[in-house]
Amino acid sequence: MKSFITILVLFISIARFTSAQPIDSKVYAWKTSPIVQKANSEQRTILEGTSTDFRHIEIHATTLPPHQAPHPAHTHNDEELIIIKEGKLTITIAGKTKTLGAGSVALMMPGDEHGFHNKEDSPATYYVMRYSAKAPKDVERGKKAGGSFWVDWNDVAFQPHDKGGIRRMFDRATAMTKRFEMHVTTLNQGLWSHPPHTHRAAEILLMIDNTAQESINDVLHPAAVGDLIFLESNVPHAIQNTSKASCTYFAFQFD
Repeated sequence: MKSFITILVLFISIARFTSAQPIDSKVYAWKTSPIVQKANSEQRTILEGTSTDFRHIEIHATTLPPHQAPHPAHTHNDEELIIIKEGKLTITIAGKTKTLGAGSVALMMPGDEHGFHNKEDSPATYYVMRYSAKAPKDVERGKKAGGSFWVDWNDVAFQPHDKGGIRRMFDRATAMTKRFEMHVTTLNQGLWSHPPHTHRAAEILLMIDNTAQESINDVLHPAAVGDLIFLESNVPHAIQNTSKASCTYFAFQFD
């Protein structure tokens, strides 16, 4: 019976991946993302599908009420990225625990046990990105690069420049990627970050303050706080601040 269940779970997982569709390069709006109420949390579905380098990507946002955990500590075979949107989240990875605030991130390698808990008196909301590479995962590559980790927003220096400024979160290999680079850009009023351009790595932008518009294949798409912008490999794109003050967004590339 146990063998049958294992085979059934494997079959369902394979069917899920093979039926997934390529992810469109566009803005995925926070306000229109479907919401599912769960026993201990609220989950907002943002996107799911395949890309040039990943056979499966799934991104959602979870809101935890005070003093709740979404599920027990667990492991899985894919990689997981967490970005805290609001509140504080206590994260445990491989026996180490830290409470992180808004803007902080955590990345869990395949096989590392991890769990989340909102120990505060107010809700916590965080984005979850889980992904599996088309190429075989390289666990040793991930370990050599440092393994699972977190980055506390308060520990990342803001580096000003002529268009605003940048916070460099991390730049490293993982078990699922040859390179995963993340930074946070602050862009001054009215400015474009750069001319429309392309690059081999796929990219995701996540708005965390004010508004912008993203040029994707020469079509402009508005983006507000909470919105996620997915840009497939080699798709022409650029972003402009459309607010009356500076805007801020996460930007991360992976291949």
